[in-house]
Amino acid sequence: MNKTIYHGSDHIIKAPKYHGGKPHNDYGYGFYCTDSAEMAKEWAVSEEHDGYANCYRLDMEGLRILNLSRDYSILTWLTVLIQNRTFNLDTPLAAEAARYLKENCSVDTTAYDLIIGYRADDSYFSFAQDFLGGAISYQQLRRAMFLGELGEQIVLVSPKAFSAITYLDCEEALRSEWLIKKNERDRRVRADYLQSDRMSYRRGELYVVTILDEEIGPDDPRLQ
Repeated sequence: MNKTIYHGSDHIIKAPKYHGGKPHNDYGYGFYCTDSAEMAKEWAVSEEHDGYANCYRLDMEGLRILNLSRDYSILTWLTVLIQNRTFNLDTPLAAEAARYLKENCSVDTTAYDLIIGYRADDSYFSFAQDFLGGAISYQQLRRAMFLGELGEQIVLVSPKAFSAITYLDCEEALRSEWLIKKNERDRRVRADYLQSDRMSYRRGELYVVTILDEEIGPDDPRLQ
C-alpha cells in the first residue's frame, strides 16, 4: 500500500538520510512526516525563514509499524517522549512518575521501521508536563491531545523505511502566511485547554498519584 506523506523543512529534501535528524525529537532519530500538506507547511516555517512541504510516496508494504495512537494507551506514548525529550522533573512526584512509566510502560521502538503517533508540539508537551506533575488527570490529558487537530506524525526510523520512500515534489510555504496559521493554532489550543476542565479536580478520574499508588499498568481497562 502506498501513502502520500509530507515533511516540513526550511529546504528541499530529495533524499532523506537515515539518522540525519536530531536525537532528541519525540521518538528519537527519524524522519518526521505527516499526511497533511498544510500541517507540513506550518512545521516548515519560523520567524527567520520560509519553508517547504516536501512530498513523498511511501510504500508501506512489509514495514513493521508501531502505532502508538491505535494500539497503546497515552501512557506508552508519554513514556516514549520521556525517553527521548527533556522533561521538567523538578518535583518528587514528576520524577517518580517518569521512573515508573519507563519501568512499566516502555515499548521497544527499535523493533519497528515506522512509528505513528501524536506530535508533541510545545502546547501538547506542556499538557504532558501537567500530567506528570499531577495537575491534570489521565482523562484530561487524553482529551487535550485532540485539541487543535494536529493529527498524527509518521516517523521513518529504520533503513528499510528510508528505502521505501520516493521524493515526488515540494510546495513552498511562506512564513507570512503559514507562521500566522501556526501561531494561531497554538494560541487556540492553549486557550481551549485553559477554558476546559484544566483547572478543576475530576473526581473518579486517574491522576498520576493514583497510577503510582495502585501500580496501574498500560493494559488496565481504565486507560481505554
